[in-house]
Amino acid sequence: MSAAVKADPTLMQATEVARTALDESAEVGSVGAHLGARMLGERLALHSFACTAAAYPGWVWTVSLARAPRSKTVTVCETALLPADGALLAPEWLPYADRLAPGDIGPGDVTPYVEDDPLLVAGFEATGDEDVDAMALWELGLGRVRVLSAQGRADAAQRWYDGTHGPSSPFAVNAPARCASCGFFVPIAGALRSMFGLCASEWSPSDGTVVSIDHGCGAHSEADMDRPAAEQIPAPIVDELRLERL
Repeated sequence: MSAAVKADPTLMQATEVARTALDESAEVGSVGAHLGARMLGERLALHSFACTAAAYPGWVWTVSLARAPRSKTVTVCETALLPADGALLAPEWLPYADRLAPGDIGPGDVTPYVEDDPLLVAGFEATGDEDVDAMALWELGLGRVRVLSAQGRADAAQRWYDGTHGPSSPFAVNAPARCASCGFFVPIAGALRSMFGLCASEWSPSDGTVVSIDHGCGAHSEADMDRPAAEQIPAPIVDELRLERL
């Protein structure tokens, strides 16, 4: 209570008036013990009651009471259910794009476009300097005793192409674009480079796997989703013509 506001005995002692008001508006059986009263302003007090409803732990019922100058008649201004310290509250609302997590993408789903994605940079362009471009395209020899033969490469390519990360999978059929144009597509080295690459998007169900260049999913770096319009909430209507009598 503010030191500048004098306590009003009539309002501070009107506990039953406040409880009666809650009995008419609150859920039956949800009004508990009286928690106290405090002055909000001159001839304006707030009474608080415990809320016993199982769905609202930590919340309190409040009733604001007032009276006219030189009048002993107490008027109910408003009743409300308000959260107290430690009250159970709904989690903070997050936009759809922020609620998505890796593994949420299904066939036909499309992730929101991220214009300034820190995981992507502009694609490589040839500089025209033969030494610089040769270094960028140079592949390190691994010195293995044996490597895949032409038949081995062909068998692997056919198996990958016909599998769940080829162009005929449900994800690819419903994808907005192909892997070849995705910023998260990493071409592999060697003879299979023209057909396959690796997916480096943690949002994609293909993350960390070999995908064909004509595969695809909803996590394509340049795709975007249809964003629903924001819900329009009408302004509250205040009835200033109705007079309630106690």
